Amino acid sequence: MERQRRSFTEEYKRQAVELVVSSGRSITSVGKELGLRDSVLRRWVDKAGQQPASAAWRPTTQATPMSADQASEIARLRQGLSS
Repeated sequence: MERQRRSFTEEYKRQAVELVVSSGRSITSVGKELGLRDSVLRRWVDKAGQQPASAAWRPTTQATPMSADQASEIARLRQGLSS
C-alpha cells in the first residue's frame, strides 16, 4: 500500500520552524510533538535560515501592479471613508 503524501500550509511550516528557533528545542523533539519526520522539519528550518527575514515564507507569486485608474479610485474611496 502506497503512503499518501501530506501537504502543509506555509503558515504551519512557519509556526513549526518558530517552535524550533524560539524555544531552543531540538528538531527531533519538535518533530515528535508535531508528528513530523526530522528530515522534513530540518528542511523547513534550513529553508527559513537561508532567506532574509523579510523574504522568508513569502508567496512566490507577485501581484500585478495596479493601474493609475485603480490607484486614483482607491484614493477616492479612502477619502470618502475619512469624511
